[in-house]
Amino acid sequence: MLQDGYPLPRPLGSTRSSNILCFLLLFFSIITSCCAVNPSHFLPQDQDQDPPCLAFSPTFTYVAKTYKKLWKMFCQKVQVHSDSFNISKNNSKSSEKISEVASLRCAFDLFDANFFNGEKIREVANGAKEFNIPIIRANRKLVASVNGGLNNPSSLVFNPEWGSEKPQSIDKRFSYPSFSGTKRPESEEDVAFMSVLELGDLIKTKQITSEELTNIFLRRLKRYNHVLEAVVSYTEELAYKQAREADALLARGVYLGPLHGIPYGLKDIISVPKYKTTWGSNTFKDQVLDIEAWVYKRLKAAGAVLVAKLVSGSLAYDDIWYGGRTRNPWNIEEFSTGSSAGPAACTSAGMVPFAIGSETAGSITYPAARCGVTALRPTFGTVGRTGVMSISESLDKLGPFCRSTTDCTVILDAIRGRDPDDPSSRDSPLDDPFLVDITKLTVGYLDDAEEEVIHILATKGVNMVPFKLNYTVESVQGILNFTMDVDMLAHFDEWQRSGQDDDYESHDQWPTELQRARMIPAVDYVQALALAMAYQSATDHHKQRPPIDDLGPNDSIPNPPAVIYPARLLHH
Repeated sequence: MLQDGYPLPRPLGSTRSSNILCFLLLFFSIITSCCAVNPSHFLPQDQDQDPPCLAFSPTFTYVAKTYKKLWKMFCQKVQVHSDSFNISKNNSKSSEKISEVASLRCAFDLFDANFFNGEKIREVANGAKEFNIPIIRANRKLVASVNGGLNNPSSLVFNPEWGSEKPQSIDKRFSYPSFSGTKRPESEEDVAFMSVLELGDLIKTKQITSEELTNIFLRRLKRYNHVLEAVVSYTEELAYKQAREADALLARGVYLGPLHGIPYGLKDIISVPKYKTTWGSNTFKDQVLDIEAWVYKRLKAAGAVLVAKLVSGSLAYDDIWYGGRTRNPWNIEEFSTGSSAGPAACTSAGMVPFAIGSETAGSITYPAARCGVTALRPTFGTVGRTGVMSISESLDKLGPFCRSTTDCTVILDAIRGRDPDDPSSRDSPLDDPFLVDITKLTVGYLDDAEEEVIHILATKGVNMVPFKLNYTVESVQGILNFTMDVDMLAHFDEWQRSGQDDDYESHDQWPTELQRARMIPAVDYVQALALAMAYQSATDHHKQRPPIDDLGPNDSIPNPPAVIYPARLLHH
């Protein structure tokens, strides 16, 4: 069958068939170009048309016969009659169309969309050129010309709440344990490893000033950074300014709470005006953003003192950054792992009392475990993300690195709450953890959970219950990779298009992943999101309620029940 002057084969249905077609076209182009003859001399002719009168050499005749055999084999493969190819007229135009469709079909293979026939493939391509591409380019110019995902509100607002309960007010803060009677140690090293609440008591009782404490931690940061490679920049001028303000407030009898005058560090994807926010990348190492991140505002309001911007792996991927690779203070022959490398290493080494990191897929939990510190990855939406480099709107979370769970709770209390510029954030209805009776808690654990952890919690009176997932880890990992990589590429489209990914610190990380992400169709991305929501609802069974309240006063009740269930089997 012929349309538009060229044959339309039936759908190939396999990548192998497309590869055969591509090979035959290449072979055909080689022999025709080498022999400088018209392509129609080799293709099957009309039965009513005489073949062209040309004198071929024996070698050329053999090549032509060989090609004809290959051509018939291919036609049988794709279920097209070789005699149906009537392209004796407009030969050049016809061969160009065949080549065009073959090339497009190879491209369609990459999107798992090789089910269109030749005419539809050309229609799709022409439509994309005429309609899709102009719109895509116009949209990209408006919302994707700047990297990082900081300049436009998120188009995807992930809501982790499935129930109808409304969030409670969080005006009431946690009730912290009392640390009265704390004495200042003689050595600065002992001071550096005190807890946040202990340091807060020293400041409150005026045994040490915030300025003194800031000086101690700045010296430790500078002393150990050449070994750990964990600090991007020192915010020294800002730190002393904030420390003096904290001391002045206390002198006037104003105490802001347990973080009053306490030094800390921020992962360097969190923006602070007048200081570099490098995202750990050589491409952005001189970047200064005039944005005050929400989490920084919260800590500043609590009286905390920012002393340093700490290492983020390049574009928040693992522990490699443009200045080196962050090490584990407990064993400097190994690295910290995870993109919150700086916060984990600096907290572990007593270079800061606490730090704020971020996690999309393990960047809080992994470096905390490697560096031997306590960290908290809060429930999604608990901490606002305005002013923070974005990877994925439905996965990014901010949380504290400390040296105790008590300190993590104190920091969380200071930074939690709804961020007006982050629509995914919310006021989390958290019970006061210092008032919780853990013997009334039930904790589920998987088959591969650490036995020691299970044992310790059980001995403390926690009800430990084995738990099985309703899905496979491999499936969830696939969804995570899809959503995370596509979201990330949306925020760094210009970075990739301009070739800046060639300068990335480790090519097998973001550059490779985001190149693959370019080939994920929107349909498959949305389907992955739908599956993720289905998985989430499957694990929220404890929040579900029976539909008994949906019955109206006049609704009929079947008697006997419409469905008969077998007697329940009891297992002892």
